[in-house]
Amino acid sequence: MKAKPTDLPGVIVIEAPVYGDSRGFFTEVFHEDRFRELGLPREFAQDNHSRSARHVLRGLHFQLDNPQGKLIRPVTGTIFDVAVDLRRSSPYFAKWIGVTLTAGDGRQLWIPPGFGHGFLVLSDGADVCYKCTTVYDAESNSGVRWDDPDIGIAWPLPTGIVPVLSAADAGAPLLSKAACFA
Repeated sequence: MKAKPTDLPGVIVIEAPVYGDSRGFFTEVFHEDRFRELGLPREFAQDNHSRSARHVLRGLHFQLDNPQGKLIRPVTGTIFDVAVDLRRSSPYFAKWIGVTLTAGDGRQLWIPPGFGHGFLVLSDGADVCYKCTTVYDAESNSGVRWDDPDIGIAWPLPTGIVPVLSAADAGAPLLSKAACFA
């Protein structure tokens, strides 16, 4: 297992070998000792699983009063996974990183607390599983608009395609109006 830093300190791409043969493949998703060696969290409070169709965009989500670290991987399909630094005191505030993750490629994205998270489904559909360091707290749930010009995420949407959003995501505030981390 390897940890590859991204341009956002703390956001890490985790790569594990994938062993394949005529039966399929095998890869380790989580190994406490390897995560310890890589300086990654080893305790998670909740596992989530979402299913989405092509062009569904989920995010940008975060929990303000109950910050979550998230370990994300698709188990079917391909996603463009995004982390945005939402810590106002950070020199990287409003900077983002996007990583394409494909089921079975042995890659995951670690997003620490203090970051917003979102993803766009690039395949016909995708099942995404993610581990969280704290449990979901609806009272603490927050968001920022997916297309905020102050962040400027280059979502890989085909020309003329508008993403499919939840009502909450469509109504999320712009970064300039959003409550963020100190």
